[in-house]
Amino acid sequence: MDRPPGLSVRVKLTLSYAGFLMLAGALLMAAVWVFLLRYVPDRALLTNAEDIPTGVFPVRSELLRIFAPRAAAVMALLLVFGLVGGWFLAGRMLAPLTRITHATRLATNGSLSHRIRLPGRKDEFRELADAFDTMLVQLEAHVAEQQRFAANASHELRTPLAVSKTLLDVARTDPNHDTGEVIDRLHAINTRAIDLTEALLLLSRANQRSFTREHVDLSLLAEEATETLLPLAEKHDVTIETSGDIAPTIGSQALLLQLTMNLVQNAIVHNLPEQGTVWVNTSVRPKTAVLTVENTGENISPRLVSTLTEPFQRSTERIHTDHAGVGLGLAIVKTITQAHDGTLTLTPRSAGGIRIAVELPATAPHTDR
Repeated sequence: MDRPPGLSVRVKLTLSYAGFLMLAGALLMAAVWVFLLRYVPDRALLTNAEDIPTGVFPVRSELLRIFAPRAAAVMALLLVFGLVGGWFLAGRMLAPLTRITHATRLATNGSLSHRIRLPGRKDEFRELADAFDTMLVQLEAHVAEQQRFAANASHELRTPLAVSKTLLDVARTDPNHDTGEVIDRLHAINTRAIDLTEALLLLSRANQRSFTREHVDLSLLAEEATETLLPLAEKHDVTIETSGDIAPTIGSQALLLQLTMNLVQNAIVHNLPEQGTVWVNTSVRPKTAVLTVENTGENISPRLVSTLTEPFQRSTERIHTDHAGVGLGLAIVKTITQAHDGTLTLTPRSAGGIRIAVELPATAPHTDR
């Protein structure tokens, strides 16, 4: 925003220091003068009347003649001292602000790796500098994550488009090619691209927090998700066990249902080849409502677990089915959880598989009236 030029903060502080010093000096001079007037009479009789014919001496007038020029000299000295000292002190006080301004300009130009790292003990400027450094760290990480996400999304979207183009080119150059096979493969590829696009839109919606909040019971969402995904579980020879209590929270029922569906589907697909198990549990803690999804499966290292919530990350490559997902399942879970001010915890099970817990702010049970 364009602003008209004005005095710098350093000049304003310098003038303030000098003005305050001048005011203090003037008050001191006034106090001295008042003090002297209390003990000096207006005119005093002389003991030796021969010195002055009138026999009296004007004491106050003589004192004023001597005091006034010296007081003026002191005030001038105070003015010079206030301006010079104020300019120096203002510069020292504003030095941290100059460093913060420099870092802000670097960040504005795209340099997010720069840090202020203001030395010294804690004060207002150092709190501001530390807060700004923390913001830069988070902003740099967010930008890097968005760049990785954009690159991965572009790659994931480009792959089905490239395969579709290849199939169409083959069908056009080879009239004897099986048209039905080409249509089936194009349908599968197109379905995957649509799923990916819808997942990206869901991520964007959750990130923007553009949803209506209402009372939601996580236990009902868990029941709905398990019933919907029961055919998929039977297909993969996986048993789903549900348990728990009413777990009320506030949020988007559609988004929280999507979160629950993603967790249960992920637990079914990434499970043992035969006789796998998924445990879905809801519970209430003093301040949070908890949804826990746990499954059997292969052993997963803690290092790999820490990356599973990143977009387009998959725990294994052993599953290649129509329900393998687009690599955004847990990323969507993480985004929805954060949009509801919750926490997401992933813990590998010692016997294999993973335990995922979603904690959301708890509310009192809601009853319709």
